[in-house]
Amino acid sequence: SSETFWTTTGMFPQEFIIGFPKCVKISRVAIQCYLVRTLRIERSMSKDPVGFEQCIEKDLQHTEGQLQMEEFPLPDFQATYLRFIIKSAFDHFVSVHRVMAEGT
Repeated sequence: SSETFWTTTGMFPQEFIIGFPKCVKISRVAIQCYLVRTLRIERSMSKDPVGFEQCIEKDLQHTEGQLQMEEFPLPDFQATYLRFIIKSAFDHFVSVHRVMAEGT
């Protein structure tokens, strides 16, 4: 829902994990967030959310008063879990408004 969002508690790093019912092929991940400075995405192909490996780490552009919209193409990428780690921010609190994963 565009009316809801997840917000941090003020200290960094902060993280959240998205799980899929089984290992899936992902071709692209997109995120809409606010005031995120450095974002890392990790994956796990395990049955449980363990054994994560880093896939992407990126410094995002500061967009004053607007949501940041970032897309990450992931060719030949499989995951059962995605862990999003907000390593740093442009303010004490940030928000994540939408995460989209495309694939099969």
